[in-house]
Amino acid sequence: MTRFLIERTWDPEQENKESVAAGLRSKRLAIEKFPDITWEHSHVVADERGLLKTFCVYEAPDEAAVRKHASLLGNHEISAIYEIGGDIAPADFPG
Repeated sequence: MTRFLIERTWDPEQENKESVAAGLRSKRLAIEKFPDITWEHSHVVADERGLLKTFCVYEAPDEAAVRKHASLLGNHEISAIYEIGGDIAPADFPG
């Protein structure tokens, strides 16, 4: 199955109140409505304006499924979706 990196910007009015709830909602949506999607992990950052952003890795059949899941999740905007071509780590380059 294909893996995707999703860059999201969260609604600043909701980010402090909703961050834990959004994670729970995302997981529940995947289990109940999108059993073919797996949320692997997310990195949470603040951008240069102080807005909360997440970079989330999902396994899904296609980008349309990722977008449908995100639409139901709400309270955020997708900045970009990238199909992951592979992973590398320092251990892959012995010195």
